[in-house]
Amino acid sequence: MATIELQISLVLLFALAGYLLSSRINQSAVVGVIIVGIAIGPSLFHVIEYSVAIKMLAHLGAIMLLFSIGLEFRIRDIYRMKYMLIGLIGIILPWIAGYFLGYLFGYGFKESMLIGVALTATSIAITAKVLEEMKKLNTPAAKAIIGAAVIDDVLGLLALSVTIQSTTGDIEVVEILTIAIKATVFLIAGIFAAPHLKKLFLKVDEKRFAKNFPDFLFIMSIMFCFLYASIAEVIGLSAIVGAFLSGAVLEGVKFKNSKDLKEGAEYLHVIFGAIFFISLGILANLRELTIDILPFFAVLLIVAILTKVVGCGVTSKIVGYNKTESLIIGFGMSPRGEVAMIVALIGLTSKIIRQDIYVSIVLMSLMTTIITPIVIRKLKW
Repeated sequence: MATIELQISLVLLFALAGYLLSSRINQSAVVGVIIVGIAIGPSLFHVIEYSVAIKMLAHLGAIMLLFSIGLEFRIRDIYRMKYMLIGLIGIILPWIAGYFLGYLFGYGFKESMLIGVALTATSIAITAKVLEEMKKLNTPAAKAIIGAAVIDDVLGLLALSVTIQSTTGDIEVVEILTIAIKATVFLIAGIFAAPHLKKLFLKVDEKRFAKNFPDFLFIMSIMFCFLYASIAEVIGLSAIVGAFLSGAVLEGVKFKNSKDLKEGAEYLHVIFGAIFFISLGILANLRELTIDILPFFAVLLIVAILTKVVGCGVTSKIVGYNKTESLIIGFGMSPRGEVAMIVALIGLTSKIIRQDIYVSIVLMSLMTTIITPIVIRKLKW
């Protein structure tokens, strides 16, 4: 068993290879790094194991990436009615389509329900990274994707809760309402906390010790990042939603004596983010894609893309975005990434689904993660 230090060294070495591959094929770094991850994982050469250390560092990478992205967004710009509508349709259509897809292939009620929930997922980490590379984070389409994806996470959590409860035969309305209220309170609290936290940071910046230790506030910001992430997880949301919210809370803060938060966060998310993206490739085992489950996987992948592109894209057009922006929003909401993988893992460990559905969902998540950056970069906007 390789030491943790050697594992990290090898993963970062292969991440660099992913960057070089991306430059050769003229694609986003995300695509190149994930492809290399597939190559070094169990799918091909099996050089790297998806160890506890890599899993932990990848989780940190997703948190740091979304914290860094959050620093680019004004928190009040995230929560708008049109984003809520896009997110709502982006949940309902995939869930219904996923359920009927499972039914069409002969799966039972509980399996079909979980397939639908897996399709509702949206991983903003992938899309956000690509938009950042393209210098498009502050465009209307990018803001719509981020805002709708946050709503998606809340609604997806409720959908998962309903599905798990429905498999036991008893749906607890009170429990579902409790989850919804906790998530809503957390997100609203983030909005109202923003000006107070900014004042706190600016006041600390004026203190004498901040002048002596200019990195003090950066450490403090990372502390808040992990605090928000932990609260989000306790509530049942994804940790990356909490990390993003903490970044958005501190957006626009300018210091006189302390180091810039964006610059510090950038360094952290580049390193740990590389581990996160390569881990997605390592996690997927293409060898498990047998002939028997290939038809289901192929249809699942098509449905996964179409339901987000049509559901979110058409809704975006209705609420006022142009054709290109609507396509970008639709495809931008398509990556299922680690979110759907987690849903699939919960389903497998809870014995709701079997290995064939689990493998299909994991590989669907991987393919939507790879396809999305390619399409977004090809669109002229």
